[in-house]
Amino acid sequence: MLTSQKHLFSLEDNITYLNGAYMSPQLKSTEEIGMANLKKKSRPYSISPADFFTQRVVLKKRFAALIEAPNYQNIAIIPSVSYGTATVANNITLKAGDEIILVDEEFPSNVYTWRRLAETYGAHIKIIQPPRGFKDRGRLWNEAILNAITHKTALVAMAHVHWADGTKFDLKSVREKTRTVGALLIIDGTQSIGALPFSVKELQPDALICGGYKWLMGPYSLGVAYYSDVFNDGKPLEDNWMNKLHCEDFTQLTQYHDEYQPHAGRYSVGESSNFIMVPMLINALEQLIQWQPVRIQKYCRFISEDALDKLREQNCFIEENDFRGQHLFGVYLPKEREREVRNIKQRLHEHNIFVSYRGKAIRVSPNVYNQKEDFDKFLSCFNPF
Repeated sequence: MLTSQKHLFSLEDNITYLNGAYMSPQLKSTEEIGMANLKKKSRPYSISPADFFTQRVVLKKRFAALIEAPNYQNIAIIPSVSYGTATVANNITLKAGDEIILVDEEFPSNVYTWRRLAETYGAHIKIIQPPRGFKDRGRLWNEAILNAITHKTALVAMAHVHWADGTKFDLKSVREKTRTVGALLIIDGTQSIGALPFSVKELQPDALICGGYKWLMGPYSLGVAYYSDVFNDGKPLEDNWMNKLHCEDFTQLTQYHDEYQPHAGRYSVGESSNFIMVPMLINALEQLIQWQPVRIQKYCRFISEDALDKLREQNCFIEENDFRGQHLFGVYLPKEREREVRNIKQRLHEHNIFVSYRGKAIRVSPNVYNQKEDFDKFLSCFNPF
């Protein structure tokens, strides 16, 4: 079992931060690396041609290790989830009448791209909503997703856990069903990778796209993506010099090449060498690999379960453990207490407890910098008014 790792962060003692799904705090070590590399640009002569490539490879290898991807060359460095999904859409041809399956109230960056793709080809967006009631909500929602996948399905785009309330989706069953109908499975891992175990080797998605500033604990505006061999011969969104073959030889850069870097090397964003942020994300990934996502899940369950049991005794709904992330979950007030939400928000604010509000859910997202005491404080704000 992990113990609290708060000493590795710069969180103030009077702050209870239960909002990692909004943005992770930064490791002290990651901050130090960022500051040191920020100063490097003041001495540009210290940056060698090799530096444009070495850290990029390390970043890809570390992310591949975290997600159990067999080949690090299937990893691309991206600036955002929207860039990653646009890359997928840029390499898909649909037929009129094809269906793209999304889950209800998905994050916008995992919606707009597919809307445009559907409009381009005359395809249809099929949104799978959760059941109206809370009874067996996670199980029934997963069943509805599986039942929606038919021979009309061309693509399923979804997260591992829902960004608003942490509902966990059975990606293994979804992958098996998509294979039977020849559909692609595109996963947004932004709210799960780093805190929830994920294996490319086991699930074999067609693409896995992650923003780096949440559960990967990296800087904002840098992310990583896995693209399966399905996309090996695709077209990137941009033809930057680094996604071309033989770019490592600076003396031959004007010997222009049409061939791309192998596998997903063609999909990395321009200036992906980012001398400040790439080393920061590497540091964060190395720490996550050491902690291990499976242990993070166990720790988050350990520190939260007593408080959540007491909230359930107050008739609040929190999804069953098997159908939610332990690092991200929604607390829904019973109907008779919904009018109290404003007072609860005020109490949380007064006690410096940071959470998010998504729809009717109070979204709670702990990590290894939290402790049981944080949930005791959180629970105290729900005492009946």
